[in-house]
Amino acid sequence: MNRLSPIRQQFTPSRINIYFSILCFFSPPVLGSVVSFVFNGGGLWSVLLIALKRRRFNVDRAMMALTIAIYAYCASNVLASLVNHAIVKDARHLIPLITFLFFPISYSTWSISQKTMLVRIIVLASMAACFGALLLAVYQQYRLGIRAEGGAGNAIVFAEVLCLAVVTCVAAALSGIERYRIALICAALGGTIAIIYSGTRIVWLALLIAGIAVLLINQQRLRGRNAVRVLLLLAAIAVTIAVFGFQTIAGRVEFLHSDWDALAAHGDYATALGSRVALWDIGLKAFREMPFFGHGVGATRLLIKQGFQDQFGMDEGFNHFHNGFLTALVQAGILGAVTLAAIFVVAARNAARVLRDSTDPIERFGATMIVAVVITYLTAGMTGILIGHDILDSVFMVFLVSGTYLACGRQVALVEGQALPPVVETQAMSRAKGQAAPAVEGLASPPVAQ
Repeated sequence: MNRLSPIRQQFTPSRINIYFSILCFFSPPVLGSVVSFVFNGGGLWSVLLIALKRRRFNVDRAMMALTIAIYAYCASNVLASLVNHAIVKDARHLIPLITFLFFPISYSTWSISQKTMLVRIIVLASMAACFGALLLAVYQQYRLGIRAEGGAGNAIVFAEVLCLAVVTCVAAALSGIERYRIALICAALGGTIAIIYSGTRIVWLALLIAGIAVLLINQQRLRGRNAVRVLLLLAAIAVTIAVFGFQTIAGRVEFLHSDWDALAAHGDYATALGSRVALWDIGLKAFREMPFFGHGVGATRLLIKQGFQDQFGMDEGFNHFHNGFLTALVQAGILGAVTLAAIFVVAARNAARVLRDSTDPIERFGATMIVAVVITYLTAGMTGILIGHDILDSVFMVFLVSGTYLACGRQVALVEGQALPPVVETQAMSRAKGQAAPAVEGLASPPVAQ
C-alpha cells in the first residue's frame, strides 16, 4: 500500500479537479474540441458520482437562477420540435443541449475545489493558452498562409475562445491576484496578436469592449503610479499591435469596404458581408412564418438552403443565421430567444451584485470572468455563432460554472470517506501552498471531473 500512496495522492478528487481545470482553460484555442470531450466527459462522470452519493449536490441562489434559465432554454428547443412534430427527426440536433444540462452537476463537483488554487489554475492555464495560440497563429499565418484558426479549426471560434483567455490574463494582472504581471501582460499581448491574425473583425470589437470593462472593474487600483504604468503599457501594446498587425487589420478593413461596395452598388450577395445580409433576410422571413415556437432546431439548414435558392438564386448552405438571437428565433421562436437572453441577463446580474457589494479579490475575479464571457459571446454572436458549436458551448459552460462558483458560490466538503487521511492531506496542501503566489496564498484547488 505504501508504494501506491504517491499514485493515490496524484488522483485525489482535488488533484483530478486540478488536471481537469487545466485542460478546460488551456485546450480551447490550442487543442480545439478536446475541451468538449473533457467538459462533457467530466459532466457524465459527475452525474455518476452524485448518483452514487460520492459527491454532494451543491445548491445556492446564483447557481439555481442560472440553472432555471439554462434549462428553460433547453426546454424551449425541445418544445419547438414537439410543436413541429419533428422530435424524432430533430433528436440528433438536440443532443448538444446535454452540454448545458450539465451546468448544475458540474457546478456541484467543481465546488469541492478551494477557490484560490482554482483561480491560480485558471490564470496560469489561460496564460499558457495565449502563448500556445500565438505559436499556432504565427505558423498558420506565415507558414501556411491562412487565417489563424489555432487548434479550433475555425478562425471565428479560435478568436472567440482566445479572447476569453486574453481577458482573463488582463483581469488577473490588474486585480493583483497574481504576482507574475509581466508574464500575464506578455501572454495577453501575444493572444491579442493571434486574434488579429485570425482576421475575425467582430472579436476585435469584443476584445476592445471586454478590455474596457475589465479596466472599469479595476479602476480603483489604477490610480497614481499604477495609472501611469497602465497608460504606458497601453501605448506599448498599441505600438506592438500596429507593428505586427497593421497589414492584417488594413487588409480585413479593406475587405469589408469592398464587400459593402459590392452589396450596395451591385446587390452582390456572394461576398462574406452579402451572405450575412442574405441570411438575416431569410431568417427574419422564417421567423415571421413561425413566430411563437419556431421551426425546430433541425429545420435551419433546409430553410437557409431553400431561402438562398428562392430569394437570391444562389446555392449556399449554412447551419446558422450568423446572428445568435435570430437563429434562436427561427429555431425556437420568441420563447427560445427570450430564454436564451435570460441566461445572459441572469449571469450579468449575478456578476453585477458581486462587483457592487464585494471587495474580495477572488469573488471579483469570478464576476469579471462572467462579465468577459457575456460581453464576448453577445458581441461575437451579432454576426456569428452565439451558441450551437461544441467548443463554444463547452467554453461557455466552463466560464459560467467556474465564474459563478468563484463569485457567488460556497465550497462543499467531500463525502465522508473521500477525503485524504489528515497527514497526507496536510502534506499535499502544504506543497500546493508552497507553489502558490503570495497574492493568492492560503486558498487552494480546482473543478469538475471527478
